[in-house]
This record gives sequence, C-alpha cells and structure tokens, in this order.
Amino acid sequence: MKKILKVEKIQKYYGNKDNITKAIDGISFDVEEGEFIGIMGASGSGKTTLLNCISTIDTVSSGHIYLDEQDITEIEEKEICKFRRKNLGFIFQDFNLLDTLTIEENIALILTINKIPQKEIDKKIEEITQKLGIEEILNKYPYQVSGGQKQRCACSRAIINRPKIILADEPTGSLDSKSAKQLLEIMEDMNKNMKATILMVTHDPLSASYCSKILFVKDGKIFNKIEKGEKQTKEFYNEILDVLALLGGDQRNVR
Repeated sequence: MKKILKVEKIQKYYGNKDNITKAIDGISFDVEEGEFIGIMGASGSGKTTLLNCISTIDTVSSGHIYLDEQDITEIEEKEICKFRRKNLGFIFQDFNLLDTLTIEENIALILTINKIPQKEIDKKIEEITQKLGIEEILNKYPYQVSGGQKQRCACSRAIINRPKIILADEPTGSLDSKSAKQLLEIMEDMNKNMKATILMVTHDPLSASYCSKILFVKDGKIFNKIEKGEKQTKEFYNEILDVLALLGGDQRNVR
C-alpha cells in the first residue's frame, strides 16, 4: 500500500525558555492510503496538538510531516489555505456548519471556493448525499435538521472533494449514542467503500473500535499501537480497554 502520510520525529514546544511545555516529544508514524487510524490518550496527552500539526492549524517546533511526499512543514503561510482546500477534509465535534447556508450549500462550499463548474458540483452532491442518506434535506438549513443529519452533512462536506486524508477531532463528542453509532458506521463505510483515509482523535473506546489501527499517546510520545486485523469489533474493543488501563494517568501539564 502507498504511504499517504509520514510523520517524522516531530516535536512541539509551547512557552518560553523560562517555562517550556513539551506537547509532542519525537513522534513518528506512517499512515497508508485507505487506513482508518485512531489516536487515543488521556486529557493533555498531546493527541489534539498532534492532529493540529498534521492539519496545518499548528506548526511543529522540529521534525517533518509529509502528505503524499509533500513536506507540509515547509509550506509558506500564504499557501496554507489553498493546501487545506485541496488535500484535507475535516469532521469536527461541533459540525462547523454555516447556519446562513442550506445543507446543499454547506456541502458544496469547498467546491465553489475551488471554482469547480456548477454542473460537476451538482453531480458530486447528488452522488455523495445519496450514499449518506441526506438527499431529502438539501434545501433545509442546519438549524432545521437533527444532530445526526448535521454530522452526515459534515461527512459529505469532508469527502466531496476527495481529499488525501480526512481529519476528525472527537466527531462523536456531541452526539447521543444512537447518532454516534450511525456516524461511526458512515465513517467506516467511507473508509471501506469510498477508500477514504481517516485519522480520528477520540477518547471513546467504542469509537476507536471502528478503526483499523490505534496509536496511543502519553506525555507527547507514542505509548503503544494496536491493529484490528481480523479481530471482531468486540474483541478489538476489549483490547483497547486493556491498553487504556495500562496507559492510565491524566497528563494535564501537556496540551
């Protein structure tokens, strides 16, 4: 399989010389195209900082991150927005939908900004919303639909541009258990049937059990990693719980 993401010995420091916090301490790992990777760790372990560095929301202090062989740590600031629009998809906990736009307009936004022809936009929206079961709410506004439907909209928006990687930060955090399960099944389907590469930060072992591989972060380092392989979801879930028990602690001094 092709390596789509390579994180190489990255470090991230906050503060000044009198009060330095090391949020990431020499993390390295690869993500192959089509993988569904979970990142877990206690509050303050560095997992969100790691995701922010990969998403170019934050910058590394040292080390390199390569997306499809492009070193994203070397991208000039004026080119960052263009890079994100072309290569990254995002699924946020709070949806990040614009209430002044319809569901259809929210999904189409990235394509409109990228100046894709309207005929092509319409075709892409029809295809993706049918797959995610929200074709009947396209003319509604976010405040008129359920949390689960908002998240399906967010998933549609994340994948419609066929990004190289989708980054999800606690995507089930604001959903009830039923909607959370539906979202995870959608993400699993996006991964398996749409070949989406997904990197998801989560504190929830049930959410993590949908992933193909999990990286556990502690004190800004990779503490452990496990793969699902041929295991059943329940077996993998129990394995996750075992690692979390070993992980322990709550490193509140790290972001």
